[in-house]
Amino acid sequence: MKHPLLVRRAMLLAASCLLLQHGGSVLAAQGEEAAPIVGTRPALNTLTPQPVADALRDAASGSSGSSASSASVSASSSAEVQGNVAELMQMIQDTKLSELRTTYNGSYGASLFFYPRELTYYVALFQNKHFWRVIKSADAGRAEAIYAGFAQQTAQLAEVEIRRTQLQAQKLYIEDVIALSEDRAKRLQADLEVARTQQAKVNDYQRQTQDEAAALREEKERAQAQLRQVQGQVMLLQRQMEMGLPGQK
Repeated sequence: MKHPLLVRRAMLLAASCLLLQHGGSVLAAQGEEAAPIVGTRPALNTLTPQPVADALRDAASGSSGSSASSASVSASSSAEVQGNVAELMQMIQDTKLSELRTTYNGSYGASLFFYPRELTYYVALFQNKHFWRVIKSADAGRAEAIYAGFAQQTAQLAEVEIRRTQLQAQKLYIEDVIALSEDRAKRLQADLEVARTQQAKVNDYQRQTQDEAAALREEKERAQAQLRQVQGQVMLLQRQMEMGLPGQK
């Protein structure tokens, strides 16, 4: 009686180990992908099952066949994982659903679908291009309430992502401002160098002009003195020439 129980425990443990290994590799692969753009809306027909759900399914199916009891456990696990997600994906592919509501926050989204033929609602929660949760219900009120909860959850989940996008934009903006400021500083530095060079030339020119002006002032004073001397000689000679003439005093 204990043997089937031990087998089931061993199979569940093996499935858990596979899930952890696969989940780690999935997270690592997702970390290497480019960050999703806030507000990006993937086409509904591109949505896929969540990778962790695939890991559960693969782990469950891979451990089947060893015994009848483990096969039944694997089948039930696979059915739970594949049920609503696979059904919704197939119905989207077959265009059997009407999209009633969709909310996007960052890369997270929630959708409410309606299957008119069976008056059934499907509420889906997804991130980027992966379905996360799918709830099926024939109760319109319950479906609306679940959708509202999922929509609120997307807003909460996207807060960090949106903040990251804002911070990244602010960082790029600041880097652009820094680049413009550095370019402006280089231009001002170049203008300052030109101004300094020109100022040095102006200072030299001013000194040269002042020296020339001082020399000209001395030459002018000498010329004026010479002029006064010449004028005195002219007046003396003029008086000598007119000496003895009438009208002379």
